[in-house]
Amino acid sequence: MVAVDRSSLELLGSLAGTGWFEVDGERNVVAVSAELEAITGFRAEEVLGRPCITLLRCPDCLKQCAVLRRGRLEQARVRIYRKDGGEVEVIRAGAAMRDAGGGFVGALETVRLAEGAGCPAGVVPQELDVLLRGLGRLFVAADEQLRVRAFSPSLVGFTGWPEESLQRSTLAELFGEHLFGPDGELAAAVREGRRREGWQASLPAPGGGRHGVSCSVGPIAPEDRCGHPDVRVVVMIRPDESAAEEPGETAAGYRGIVGRSPGMQRIFRLIELLRDNDSTVLITGESGTGKGMIARTLHETSHRARGPFVAVNCAALPAELLESELFGHVRGAFTSAVRDRIGRFELAHGGTIFLDEIGDLAPNLQGKILRVIQERTFERVGDTRTRTTDVRVIAATHLNLARAVADKRFREDLYYRLRVIPVEIPPLRARREDLPALVDAVLLRIGRNHQRGLRLASAASRALLAYDWPGNVRELENALEYAVAVCPGQTIHLDDLPHEIRFPLPGFRPAPDPAPAPPTEPASPERDRLADALDRAHYRRAEAARLLGISRTTLWRKLREHGL
Repeated sequence: MVAVDRSSLELLGSLAGTGWFEVDGERNVVAVSAELEAITGFRAEEVLGRPCITLLRCPDCLKQCAVLRRGRLEQARVRIYRKDGGEVEVIRAGAAMRDAGGGFVGALETVRLAEGAGCPAGVVPQELDVLLRGLGRLFVAADEQLRVRAFSPSLVGFTGWPEESLQRSTLAELFGEHLFGPDGELAAAVREGRRREGWQASLPAPGGGRHGVSCSVGPIAPEDRCGHPDVRVVVMIRPDESAAEEPGETAAGYRGIVGRSPGMQRIFRLIELLRDNDSTVLITGESGTGKGMIARTLHETSHRARGPFVAVNCAALPAELLESELFGHVRGAFTSAVRDRIGRFELAHGGTIFLDEIGDLAPNLQGKILRVIQERTFERVGDTRTRTTDVRVIAATHLNLARAVADKRFREDLYYRLRVIPVEIPPLRARREDLPALVDAVLLRIGRNHQRGLRLASAASRALLAYDWPGNVRELENALEYAVAVCPGQTIHLDDLPHEIRFPLPGFRPAPDPAPAPPTEPASPERDRLADALDRAHYRRAEAARLLGISRTTLWRKLREHGL
């Protein structure tokens, strides 16, 4: 249930030029502010204990109470009748109060005259949101030097500071120099007359430590101070313990990787089984599925965790530069080789080397990678000295390497050396049960990076869950980064999401690898030829493949096609 701090509302109402009233579970008025008395012309004693329609004569209220129906009302522009019979246009906002069982026990609404309705210049409508979101929360009011001038009485118990200490404190002492110090982001916003909403911070807690909070800051113009001339800024505070916590293990995933789905749970179990295993791992999956994260987790959970983790993107450099990057070079090996350079395999000694996008490796390098995996030996470019290295190899690719082997674009022997332990990461569209937790985790991480406490409106959440995510987790991260950048407040709405998520193209999917070419000879002669080769090789498939002049992978595929 929302606890209404009426003394706080009186101060905030006078600062913002905003009236407010409270009703009970029968929608009878139980409290009215002086500001609302001035707006409506009704004195409190005339309406207390009577239905709210007595105080706020709004034609829309006669149809159905919006606060009762929806639970809250945000920035509704309506016309009301004053006591003297005149009409006036106002901006209303409100929130229902409910008990622990969800039952309606009352409501609180704010009312301010709309622009041009004869009211003095007041705070912009967004400040009313700050007031509404602060119901039952805490506030601090400060002067131009950001010294505390007023605060919620409950702030004393929340922080553990004595009242006199709070009265002598500054916003920087409460929230930290990084927000309200000379170079603080929120201090700069106040100086420039800007509003900031949903910033993550922390307040000192009783007995040490700090309470995580989300704070919204609104500057108060001189004409809006209404009897509080020293006040320049109001900070509304909402408890948010996630702002002070470090991300850790959750039931939704494993070591920071989100995944409740069966496919991801199998990967987590496999990682556990490989803790003491140095076998080479080949990670496959579409672009953006998190292959690099799985590779790093395999390293961090292994007995090599104290050693280095060295990642190389095999698609990022041309072959001649990649060879030097992997194995190093000696001075004079080529024109720009002015000094000896150590390669990534040497840097990874005692740890793990991660060969990302291994499917794009040039043919001349495939043999050298095969050698270092098999023999743990290599030579630097331009050198004759053979060197050794003790590394575990983890490779990853978004390509179908078996198809690349069949098309003779990738060495078969290297493929089998890499694929000792295969790990296939399912695309995001195949594990939709992971999406809600994944969206929450990504939004929390991005919010922390920007020091903002953020949430999703229901329409935005539905759009994210309905989208197919052809770019997988990487696309999800980029979409939420975009939404956070363009979202002006604390809630991300549908309009804040990228266009392609709001209006997805039907049936869009990433282009699959090209299908293998069909057999060039009739099916029955080919089947007979395969059967004959198997017979002559005494059903040893490697020998049969040699007789036919094809790879073992191609032989296996053809045998399956012909039911052999």
